[in-house]
Amino acid sequence: MALDPIAAGLLEQMAAAGGPAINELDPPAARELAQGFVPLAGEPEEVDESKDIIIPGPGGGIPATVTTPKGAGKGPLGCLLYYHGGGWVIGDRASLNPSVTRLANAAGCKVVSIDYRLAPEHKFPAPLDDCYAALEWVAANGASHGIDPSKLAVGGDSAGGNLAAAVALRARDEKGPGIKFQVLVYPVTHHDFGTVSYRDNADGYLLTRTMMDWFWNQYVRDENDSKNPYVSPLLAKDLSGLPAAVVYTAEFDPLRDEGEAYAKRLKEAGVSVSQKRFDGQIHAFFQMGGVFPAAADAISDAAAHLKKAFA
Repeated sequence: MALDPIAAGLLEQMAAAGGPAINELDPPAARELAQGFVPLAGEPEEVDESKDIIIPGPGGGIPATVTTPKGAGKGPLGCLLYYHGGGWVIGDRASLNPSVTRLANAAGCKVVSIDYRLAPEHKFPAPLDDCYAALEWVAANGASHGIDPSKLAVGGDSAGGNLAAAVALRARDEKGPGIKFQVLVYPVTHHDFGTVSYRDNADGYLLTRTMMDWFWNQYVRDENDSKNPYVSPLLAKDLSGLPAAVVYTAEFDPLRDEGEAYAKRLKEAGVSVSQKRFDGQIHAFFQMGGVFPAAADAISDAAAHLKKAFA
């Protein structure tokens, strides 16, 4: 399909504004630049409660927010642990608050959004360790926040989708907390730039190949890290026994093919998978609900899957 007109307009505005790309900056400056995208998320929805907490982690306290959907009532609810994107380097849970509130309300579940440690100050496995520690803590202590520990899901976008997939793999491998479902939004699944989508969408669609190369170099320590299935889930030899999943991809996104390849691998391993490509869309549309109507479509679809998983 043709590029979505809204996406085309946004890209034109960015090109006209000029300025450096994220990969041309040092990480602190890149994080500051990324804050310019926050208004594109739109306004958060009204919820019953949005409570900031600190979860004990291997490197110190992990900031998190527990979002309770509007009209939740008194009974315990299923919970989605959500990990933000940003190439493991930029982004935070606050920037995703509008998406999180919409998802919580639509799914009728709690959402615990996590601020894991960021690279390059904290390379792999530190971000994953935080994300996994958060899962363990919610499983053990979530009841005090109205969470049903038997109804847990993990999710995230881009690098957050990578972390969610890795958390699910690790929970299976270590016989950790049970996970009912995975919501993987254009997830990073392989440290490899050889796909058709990397070739066709290398430049001009917000996320570039050069930018992804920069992100990867911040996150991994060496080639051995890159080949670790907890870094490149697509390289896992066995994907059986993982939670059911929904995988969303965007047509004009370098990460499109690896996300779809992971969905295919999951399905071949006997995992129940729904995979949906958003034609005409670019990377990060999901976080820009104030601009892209497709974000509401994705959230509605994810919510339906979560309701079914938690039923």
